[in-house]
Amino acid sequence: MARILESIDGPEDVKRLDSSELFRLAGELREELIRVVSQTGGHLAPNLGTVELTLGLLRVFDPTVDRIVWDVGHQAYNFKLLTGRRDRFSTIRQLNGLSGFLKRSESDCDAFGAGHAGTALSSALGMAAARDLAHGHEKVIAVIGDASLTCGISLEALNNIAEATDDFIVVLNDNKMSIDRNVGSMSRYLNKLIRQPLYNRAKASFLCGLRKVPKVGTRLCEGAVRVEEALKGMLLPGILFQEFGLRYLGPIDGHDIELLTSNLEFAKSQRGPVLLHVITTKGKGFPLAEEDATKWHGPGQFNPKTGQLLKKDGPRTYSSVFGESLIRFAESDPGVVAITAAMPSGTGLTEFAARFPDRFFDVGIAEEHAVTFAGGLATRGLKPCVAIYSTFMQRAIDGVIHDIALQKLPVLFALDRAGCVGSDGPTHHGVFDVSYLRMVPDLVLMQPKDEDEFVDMLYTGLSYQEGPIAVRYPRGGGAGVPIKDEAELLPIGKAEPLRQGKDLSIWALGNMVPVALKVADALEEHGWSAEVVNARFVKPLDRDRLVASAQRGCMVVTLEDNVITGGFGSGVLELLEAEEIATPVMRFGWPDQFIEHGTVAELMRRHGLDAGGVLTKILGALERGREGGDENRAAGVDVGWKALA
Repeated sequence: MARILESIDGPEDVKRLDSSELFRLAGELREELIRVVSQTGGHLAPNLGTVELTLGLLRVFDPTVDRIVWDVGHQAYNFKLLTGRRDRFSTIRQLNGLSGFLKRSESDCDAFGAGHAGTALSSALGMAAARDLAHGHEKVIAVIGDASLTCGISLEALNNIAEATDDFIVVLNDNKMSIDRNVGSMSRYLNKLIRQPLYNRAKASFLCGLRKVPKVGTRLCEGAVRVEEALKGMLLPGILFQEFGLRYLGPIDGHDIELLTSNLEFAKSQRGPVLLHVITTKGKGFPLAEEDATKWHGPGQFNPKTGQLLKKDGPRTYSSVFGESLIRFAESDPGVVAITAAMPSGTGLTEFAARFPDRFFDVGIAEEHAVTFAGGLATRGLKPCVAIYSTFMQRAIDGVIHDIALQKLPVLFALDRAGCVGSDGPTHHGVFDVSYLRMVPDLVLMQPKDEDEFVDMLYTGLSYQEGPIAVRYPRGGGAGVPIKDEAELLPIGKAEPLRQGKDLSIWALGNMVPVALKVADALEEHGWSAEVVNARFVKPLDRDRLVASAQRGCMVVTLEDNVITGGFGSGVLELLEAEEIATPVMRFGWPDQFIEHGTVAELMRRHGLDAGGVLTKILGALERGREGGDENRAAGVDVGWKALA
């Protein structure tokens, strides 16, 4: 029997299917998700849970006209499959392939690009307000998960909905609440009742009659509405949303396509903001994912038949080293506490949470709160460590500046996934943190070359009491070096010389140190002697060593896994300018653009940040200097503060 999925070339094809065909299509979508994600890696469990919801939305709405806004976007793989991207779905998260998130440039059906949680309500509300100004009639639907409702931006948007528009639909995809508790006979009865036109007309007529009662009519209406809300509040968890001015529907079974369709049709017919609460099972249809949705949230490659993850042998990840080290330090220091923003597993803190439950704080998807909360802990003598992905730290920069740095509070920021992260693409690359943290007064910023140095930096960070200190580290495994038994305090602002040289000085940050060493070896084969320095600290820089290197008159090269704009290399330029040292500086970092998705190796090669790309550019500059003699060298000095790269 031919697969129905093969006949779906766009959302209009979903509308022609009957119930039995939709049921078959749901199964085929799950098969396709498992098949492709097992090969590419990606977000599996969230998408397995939104199959029927996606079908219901496309059955009722037209995404080429109506605006369907998915929060985060990682649960929209089914949406991609059904909106004209089926033939390219196997390229998802691959270089030059489909994005793992929504992308406006990828399809007209993608109403809003996303990757970070909590943006759906605000962006969709803006679309609804724009529609109202243009006297349009298209529907705007925001699909948001229960976890995203903990975001401050989501609550801010909820507070604004009733003021901004009277035509708006919110679909709350709740995959944490027990379906047995919410989907019962009384719940179904009340849902059916409040969706009936007769009930709604009778309610409107009743309230209209009450308003006509002299003197007390308005109060009687308010009382009647409160009675209805109180009854629903005892049986349904929707009273909060009604306080925000939304008509509450649900909760309903998010895997019942017919029930979803009827409720979405009803929501579509209503005037006024409506919230439909649907209960889904994360990982639905793949038993292993249903049992452990966290593990299967975003797995790498795996065997689709056995569920065995195809892990490659290699060094321990920085995240695991972080978690183990923090436990070690917490065992000897009762002041050490850990904070994360809904990422205990991803940041390596699961075991810490089990060992020290009273000293572990998961604040939900609320990065700015996490930062300021840590500041409060620090004022009481504790040693807070805030573990957040670099890309999400962007959301908390005001707290870092105003609440932490301004008061010189000793908070350690552990920035996981710093630098290029590969297949998750531009929404998740951590390539901005050096630039936005380097500007903050009294903040120390460092990055290790390997996992042993990383442990030393964590120890140094927890010991530092002069103000905030941050350590950034990449996704994935370290260099595979052994970790010594006792961590060492590192002198603040001091670099580590790794190789002597007289023709040029290469200053590398963190995971770019191995690249620098490879380049130095290759340069030697071409007759050039290169010094290599492990910078360790972005701020403060090792002034004495940098000045000494630059005063020899040799070219200075900087390597970093950060955008070149305002990054580590910019700091080197600024220091040399302040010291009035005119020497050529060549900077290597990510260009002034949003970096696409692909493997880290592919992206570094494409943008000239691998050893071959760096070597070619350095050799070109050195050869030009040799051929031009003193005159060309003087020209190089002239552009030194602007950089040769």
